Amino acid sequence: MSFYNMLGKIALVTGGGSGIGRACCEVLAREGARVVVADINLQTTQETVSLLPGSQQHMAVGVDVSDKGSVEAAFKSFHKNYGEPPSLLVNSAGIAPMSPFTDTSEEEWMKVIDVNLKGTFLMTQSFTKMLLDGGGEVQGSIVNVSSILAKSGLPSLEPYTASKGGVISLTKSCAASLIRKGIRVNCVLPGMITTPMIQPLNEVYQKKVMKIIPQGRAGHPHEVAEAIAFLLSDRSSYMVGSCIEVTGGYMM
Repeated sequence: MSFYNMLGKIALVTGGGSGIGRACCEVLAREGARVVVADINLQTTQETVSLLPGSQQHMAVGVDVSDKGSVEAAFKSFHKNYGEPPSLLVNSAGIAPMSPFTDTSEEEWMKVIDVNLKGTFLMTQSFTKMLLDGGGEVQGSIVNVSSILAKSGLPSLEPYTASKGGVISLTKSCAASLIRKGIRVNCVLPGMITTPMIQPLNEVYQKKVMKIIPQGRAGHPHEVAEAIAFLLSDRSSYMVGSCIEVTGGYMM
C-alpha cells in the first residue's frame, strides 16, 4: 500500500545518481511512482534505476541542469518515453566545492551558481511549461533541495551557501506564481547528511559539527527523502512555499 498515494505518477529527480537524489528515487519508487532518474553522470543514473523495484518502468536520463539545451532534450526524451509529462519534480542536483573565499575564482563561483541555482530555475521552468501545456487539470508538486547552510553560512563554501539561499527565495517566488495554476512548490533544508558531498570535510571538522547537532549524529539520505516525499504528496496539500529543516536540530 502506498502511504503517499503516488501509484502511477511520474516523478523526475535531478541528482538522482547519488546521495539524497538517489534516496528520493528509492522512496518514490517504493510509493508506486514511475521515476525518471536524472544526473549529469548517466552511469550512476543507470545504477540507481537498477536498485528500484520494477526497474523496467523507470528511466535513466543524462542531463546537465545548468545547460538549457540539455534540460530541454531531457524533457523531450522522457515525454517521448511515457507519453505524458511528469507531475512531480525534485531538484536535488548540486555541487559544493570548498576553497578559501579569497581564492575562489569567478569561474568557480559561476559554476556553483549555474548548477545549484540556475539549474533549479531551468528544471522548474521546463517542468512547469510541459505540465501546463499537457492540457486538462494540472496537479503538480515541486520540491527544491536547499541547505541549512543557506541560513548559517560556512567559511570556504560561500558560492554554495549563496546559491542555496537563492534556492529558498526562488522556491517562495515560484510557489506564489504557480499555486493558482495547480502546482505547489516547497523546499527542504538538510543539515549534515552522509552523502558524497560531505567527503571534502575533514574528520576533525565533522566531529566538531556533530557536537553541535542536538541529535548527535549526521542524517541519512533517506531521512531527507521521506520529508521530500511528504511535500510532494497530497498529504501536504496546504503547504505552499514551505521550507522544512531536516537537521537533527542543528541551527534550531
